[in-house]
Amino acid sequence: MLKTLVTLVRGRTFAIAEEVADQNALLILDQQMRDASGTLDKAKKALAVAVAQDGQESQRLDTTRARIEDLETRAVAAIEAGRDDLATEAAEAIATLEAERDASLTARAFFAAEINKLKGHVLQQQMRFSQLERGRRIARAAEAVRVARRGRIEGAPIFAGTLAEAEATLDRLREHQVEADAAEAALDALDAANGPIAIAERLSAEGFGPRLRPNAADVLARLRERAAAGKTEPSA
Repeated sequence: MLKTLVTLVRGRTFAIAEEVADQNALLILDQQMRDASGTLDKAKKALAVAVAQDGQESQRLDTTRARIEDLETRAVAAIEAGRDDLATEAAEAIATLEAERDASLTARAFFAAEINKLKGHVLQQQMRFSQLERGRRIARAAEAVRVARRGRIEGAPIFAGTLAEAEATLDRLREHQVEADAAEAALDALDAANGPIAIAERLSAEGFGPRLRPNAADVLARLRERAAAGKTEPSA
């Protein structure tokens, strides 16, 4: 029984860890990429140090070769002058310098191999990091779309509104606005029907007082008068 409980606790812990990882995948990815970026920066710095050391070794090698050449020239001149003692000293110095030269050549060969490895490593890491960066941008866009569509597939947090809820709110707002406009129009019509102008128009239509506005009969009578006047005018 104890073993079963331990297994259950371990399984529950694993399930919770996976759920937390899924819910915070973008945050975890961001931190992992920051860590990877730091590692890549360190690799670049190591490569830069190796290249600088190789350059210094190259300068030392050139200096050593120049000294060997100079001492050989001087030793030959000493031999020609019968100064074997000076030529012997020069030969000993040349032997030491040649040992330094050989050590420098070995070091440069080692640096060249290491630099090539580091360059390949840094290039590979940069390519992988660039792919991760592109993938992260796509993941962020997809996450933004998923959040925008939240509520259709998965439940939204109680404190967060959804697009569907916003649309419903807009529909209710529009309904309230239409109702308010209709009520305002009805109120205006009611005011107009009971106002002094409306009463004067009703009195005019009943024949009490002069007409306030022409009607079709008045217009037709005026047109007939103009037509009759046109017939009676003498022709030029």
